[in-house]
Amino acid sequence: MQPWFPRSFQCLKDYNASKFVSDLIAGVTVGLVALPLAMAFSIASGLSPQAGIYCAVVTGFLISLLGGSNTQIGGPTGAFVVVVAGIVGKYGVDGLFTCTMMAGVLLVILGVTGMGTAVKFIPRPIVVGFTNGIALLIASTQIKDFFGLKLDKVPGEFIEKMEALATHASTFSVEETAIGVISLCVILLFVKFVPKVPGTIVALFGATVAVTFLNLNVETIGTRFGGIPSGLPTLHIPEFHWKYVRQLLSPAITVAMLGSIESLLSAVVADRMTKDKHNPNTELFAQGVANIISPLFGGLPATGAIARTATSIRSGAKTPVAGMIHALTLLMVLLVAAPLAKNIPLAALAAILFIVAYNMGEWGEIPEILKLGKRDVSVWALTFLLTVFADLTVAVEFGMILAALVFISRVALTTTVSKVTADYLKQGWQHILQDKEIPSYAAIFRIHGPFLFGSTDKLDEVTSPIEDLPPVVILRLRNMTAIDATGLQALEMFADKLKDSGRVLILCGAPWQPQRMIKRAEFERHVGEENICENVETALTRAEAVYRTLPASAQRNLA
Repeated sequence: MQPWFPRSFQCLKDYNASKFVSDLIAGVTVGLVALPLAMAFSIASGLSPQAGIYCAVVTGFLISLLGGSNTQIGGPTGAFVVVVAGIVGKYGVDGLFTCTMMAGVLLVILGVTGMGTAVKFIPRPIVVGFTNGIALLIASTQIKDFFGLKLDKVPGEFIEKMEALATHASTFSVEETAIGVISLCVILLFVKFVPKVPGTIVALFGATVAVTFLNLNVETIGTRFGGIPSGLPTLHIPEFHWKYVRQLLSPAITVAMLGSIESLLSAVVADRMTKDKHNPNTELFAQGVANIISPLFGGLPATGAIARTATSIRSGAKTPVAGMIHALTLLMVLLVAAPLAKNIPLAALAAILFIVAYNMGEWGEIPEILKLGKRDVSVWALTFLLTVFADLTVAVEFGMILAALVFISRVALTTTVSKVTADYLKQGWQHILQDKEIPSYAAIFRIHGPFLFGSTDKLDEVTSPIEDLPPVVILRLRNMTAIDATGLQALEMFADKLKDSGRVLILCGAPWQPQRMIKRAEFERHVGEENICENVETALTRAEAVYRTLPASAQRNLA
């Protein structure tokens, strides 16, 4: 049962004062960073600001206490804003709470049944497509508050929303626009020049002070919501509408899917930064419990937060205790400083969400996907367009259907029937390993079969443990019949990981389809053109050349 134990339990065996000090500093830091984000996400979702703080307190503590990652920080995130706003608009707040609890149950089932690894079956173009779409939608919801437009109700549909905003553009407020622009500039300047200081906190504090002492006529948390009540969140059993259960099933699946994707992506990011390995099933179980409990205190859906997790790690977090301290920090703010929040201008929170939308958009992935051919581009484009112009649930459903069709066509396309000729036999000798000697300075691994979404995590076995690998790693692709965008990304991460460890990766023997995709993706940027070889014979020759460049001492150790 030990592998299923939460990391917070496992860390106790060697916990000490030094780790606690590191966790304390990281927890307080990320708690302050989480404060404006929690309020901004809640307001953008159509709820009161305290709902976001309650969510961050309750789920942040539970995810760290019960989760399978040492440094994961949980709470409300931008990924849920669009979905939550849609659910609240259609079914009300009680409908949202019902949906969140249903999603929590689904996440618990995924974790308990060992389905935490099932998220890998979602292709990269789909993840990028709906992430791009969500980022654009979040940004569009903040235009009104950023410019202080006089618009009573913003339409929910994207096209109607943009038309309404354009029609009321002349009603902008100079004061609110100034606060928004200055807040945006402050955040960007701190990110660039003072990255260790959270720019969001500086911008929020500065804007609040300006509103308080200059008596600016702008919309604040106080004018719209009446402020934030101080004190502990109270337990409240939401009204459960059985008639909505069937209708909420599809949104609940979307919330569960988004929660599982983002939490496990965040855990993977944490693993890379800390050289650790999370337990996906324990993590999903914790996410599920947190989402079942959050609505009981008036909170939103929650998941692992990539930016806050990275901030916590950079601030020195060692164990899940940092995540629990982050939740307690937010609770102390709620108990002590809640009355001060009434003067926080909504334009400053809108500026923060613009930054969040840009950072979560993964815009750099778009040019990479565009290189990979019309199949991957069509999956990405359909998911993106449906996310923006239809519905996130519909977008993911259609994206998965199209991805499945692409998968089938790609596998079918690489199935060939051909005659064995003398030339084929002659060329085959350059690829076979039986008559070749593998030197001590090189290791050869092979990929057999299609390397598509769902199978890419098998590559992790090569680099675990990475210190046992020789200086040269040859990846033989002779029997890798097909590759897609997710497989290419896994290869790129694999190459970068080996490079960071001081090792050289050589690819060899790729058939026509993988070879074409590798060329389109400009994979030579990661390994060098000289390390993409035609067959294993030339790869071994290249490995010897790399070996000759090693220091004499390293050559003697490998001899």
